[in-house]
Amino acid sequence: MATVLQQNIERIADTFVRARREGMAIVDYPGTIPAALAEAYAVQDRALALDGRRVAGWKVGKIDPPIEGVNRLAGPIFADQIVTAAGAGTPVAMPVFRGGFAAAEAEFLLRVGTAPDPAKLHYTMEEAIDLIDAVHAGIEIASSPFPGINALGATVTISDYGNNNGLVIGPAIDNWRDANITDWPVELTIDGAPIGAATAAAMLDGPFGAARFLFELLAARGIALQPGDWISSGAVTGVHQVSLGARVDVRFDNRLATACTIVAR
Repeated sequence: MATVLQQNIERIADTFVRARREGMAIVDYPGTIPAALAEAYAVQDRALALDGRRVAGWKVGKIDPPIEGVNRLAGPIFADQIVTAAGAGTPVAMPVFRGGFAAAEAEFLLRVGTAPDPAKLHYTMEEAIDLIDAVHAGIEIASSPFPGINALGATVTISDYGNNNGLVIGPAIDNWRDANITDWPVELTIDGAPIGAATAAAMLDGPFGAARFLFELLAARGIALQPGDWISSGAVTGVHQVSLGARVDVRFDNRLATACTIVAR
């Protein structure tokens, strides 16, 4: 017989998976909020099993203040929601949930070149960087059927795929190992209006620290990464809410740019 905890995990996961499939908003959180990170990731694991789509990447976000001494979280990015940008002047359409939460984030996107050892639980920064074979500028689309996902804490965010609903792969960064990308100015505009500007130097230990965190977390969860998988390494300029019809543009180092328009799921 299932325990109360197991029943709660099942109910939350099933509700979110059905809502995402149907494009249906959720007014209230569908269960008791997970009390710990392990419980939140158990919901995520169950949702992945129910969903069945191929995962081709992972988003990493910040937990502030930290929970259980952990300052980052992760969520899956599905292959059918990863889009390669056509060019800076040609935005791609990215869907969000009508009546839910919707935001866009300027992010450094890291591509896994070598699969991590599934038995390796700890990485140095150098070991993590050695597993990356490309870095791109890009946009993460954060969207959930539940409009309150970012207001109720990190365990709620984790329980619905880390609030991810897509990824825009922008231009590749040449010579990224020596380009000091953490010092690059990054800008995000919505409908031409400046919304956020920052550098990745303020992001904990930067994009490659996000990769190190993810490698360790997924190994602990028994989840394998594959060559070609993407890591969306964290919002450089912040999490910026968007409305249907909005155009989002990002620019990295005043020269690498990509864009998307926000459409209904």
